[in-house]
Amino acid sequence: MLLGSVEAGGTKFVCAVGNEDYRIMDSVHFPTTTPEETLQRTIDYFKKFPDLKAISVASFGPIEIRHNSPKYGYITNTPKPGWSNVDFVGTLKKEFNLPIYWTTDVNGSAFGEYVLSTLFNQKLQSLVYYTIGTGVGAGAVIDGKFVGDMGHTEMGHIRLKRHPDDLDFKGICPFHGDCLEGLVSGPTFEARTGKKGQDVPLTDHVWDIMAYYVAQAALDTTLMFRPAKIIFGGGVVSEEFLKKVRAQFKELLNGYVEVGDLDKYIVMPLAKNNGSATVGNFALALRAYEN
Repeated sequence: MLLGSVEAGGTKFVCAVGNEDYRIMDSVHFPTTTPEETLQRTIDYFKKFPDLKAISVASFGPIEIRHNSPKYGYITNTPKPGWSNVDFVGTLKKEFNLPIYWTTDVNGSAFGEYVLSTLFNQKLQSLVYYTIGTGVGAGAVIDGKFVGDMGHTEMGHIRLKRHPDDLDFKGICPFHGDCLEGLVSGPTFEARTGKKGQDVPLTDHVWDIMAYYVAQAALDTTLMFRPAKIIFGGGVVSEEFLKKVRAQFKELLNGYVEVGDLDKYIVMPLAKNNGSATVGNFALALRAYEN
């Protein structure tokens, strides 16, 4: 059975075809340009696979996921220029008479990690997945279902206590300024230091400041959801950075609740190269086909 995956990121799209065993059989990636050009490239790719049974799309957002909304399947008020109010699912539906599962990029990644936990004999009842890259978002899965009813979660925009050495930085979120995304997403490096994140050594104090904010997000997540695991992916995250996050988290939590071994609680993704969303999409496309 052939299943399609679209990981629609603000910087690039990754389209793939795989099977019900979550194995990638073919894939392509291309830059996110205009909606017309990018969606047409997506359509052209999947038309090469006439036996495709279903497609799952995990998209940057915000998006409309409520089936009773006239804008179901749309990207809504996104800061990505040119992409507000784009009918993503409707555009695909005009070309493909197939079930299409529609969710956020971080939900796709969260579900991929949920599936992989079973394949790696780590079956989890719940997890929360954060991505920290060009933007920040998070998805929560509990017993195989996503959290969110009126819409998808927007944990990248929670408010934080400011680090005393970072009070002059206003944050870069166009909606909230110094929310989590406004303080720790990849572009904040250049806003603070004038350098790209990959050019800022881990010895720089800015990493400690960012770890303080990410640890707060992990603390809030722990106290609100009590998940089995919190996973951090995205271009900003590395194992060395997570060591700083765990240290800050331990101090902030102060032994209030039990979370077990921090090295197994706050972790990198099981999927390599931030490929969790593709695995999740194959599983969600299969779910759409079977339902």
